[in-house]
Amino acid sequence: MDEIVKAALAKWPNVPDCYGWLGLDARGNWYMRDDGAQAAGAFASGLPGAKGSLLQHDKLIAFIGRNYAPDALGQWFFQNGPQRVYVELQATPFIWRIHPDYSVTAHSGATARIQRCVLDELGRVYLETDLGFGLVHTQDVVLAAQAVEEGLWVPQEMSSAALPQRFGYVRSPTKRPA
Repeated sequence: MDEIVKAALAKWPNVPDCYGWLGLDARGNWYMRDDGAQAAGAFASGLPGAKGSLLQHDKLIAFIGRNYAPDALGQWFFQNGPQRVYVELQATPFIWRIHPDYSVTAHSGATARIQRCVLDELGRVYLETDLGFGLVHTQDVVLAAQAVEEGLWVPQEMSSAALPQRFGYVRSPTKRPA
């Protein structure tokens, strides 16, 4: 977490949490969801306009990535100064990019060590790492297949519906009673 964020938390400890305004899609892109986007439907619904506006400012995206973490319930958030902005996940908390040497980097830029490979009923590939659980980016599925063919990764089959509970994440955080 950035030092400026820690200082803001200390200065303003009781800022209310924010829900529904930030989303992470299955390709590792961040979306800002204004009132109109939220009214159009759930982030992961696929309904027109529900995703919101794609964030494209590199420094803002990097700031979000450095201050992105889960709470005790597995709800992921971006600590924006003194305010927690809970994130709507289209798929998983991390989107993994695979490199030619089969190392992986998260959508946030953090590197990770692979612990397990998972395959769901639709053929989507996921990785459990020392940082957490995530979906392999669609552009990198060929590299994942090569890692499996070379015997480096042995995929375990799991139902996509079981993944959030099994790996402890919440796709759509909800405001908790005070």
